Amino acid sequence: MNFYAVIIGTEILNGRRVDKHFEFLKQELAKFGHELFASLVIKDDETLITNTYKMIKEDPKGVMFSFGGIGSTPDDLTRSIASQVFRNAPTQANQKFLADIIERFGDEAYPHRIHMAELPPKSDLLFNPVNNMSGFSLDDHYFFVPGFPSMAHPMLSSAIKQHFSKVRTRHRKTLYADTSENTLISVMKKVPDHVELSSLPIFVENKPNVELSLIGEEVTEVEKYFEMFTQLLKEQNISYKLM
Repeated sequence: MNFYAVIIGTEILNGRRVDKHFEFLKQELAKFGHELFASLVIKDDETLITNTYKMIKEDPKGVMFSFGGIGSTPDDLTRSIASQVFRNAPTQANQKFLADIIERFGDEAYPHRIHMAELPPKSDLLFNPVNNMSGFSLDDHYFFVPGFPSMAHPMLSSAIKQHFSKVRTRHRKTLYADTSENTLISVMKKVPDHVELSSLPIFVENKPNVELSLIGEEVTEVEKYFEMFTQLLKEQNISYKLM
């Protein structure tokens, strides 16, 4: 899976709020051996949100966690945009959520709060332990929660545990070499795409060094390609250390 975080909040971009979702989601996914594919902080802009959702929808391996914009104020655009992008249909009243809103607010549910129950067709509710004002998910791949961390985080903890708790074991091999990245590029090109390669250039006293890592699900495959790097370094008498 390619896991995307979409954090909708003009107030984060202009500095009135500090994002707390990225770190939470990174740690929550890491419990099961997953990591984020991308994290996007975007404005409350209809075109921008629409294009972001469409981009993720086009990824056949895409899983999205969207924060914010599911309330009842005019700038809460998420529900209607999600319905158009993922269902190509207008929102419709979710009867369970409708009843929850009326039970909690009574007459004060009208005329505004009641609109929170207007969701994309075939939405599944995400339980909100703070006030029972639900988030929602679509096709077990797209999850929409409030911007408030106290509500959003427990909702997504439950969703991740339910849908993505199969632990993914990954193996990492890392070295630190007294050379530039350029020395290793010929071998880098031989590493297949499904083995993750990370090359971090480091300058120490104006001399180039590099920290190189390989990560993969098959330990023998990771070791095979990692050995190609160590062999090259040995042949060129370049000092390195394993990390």
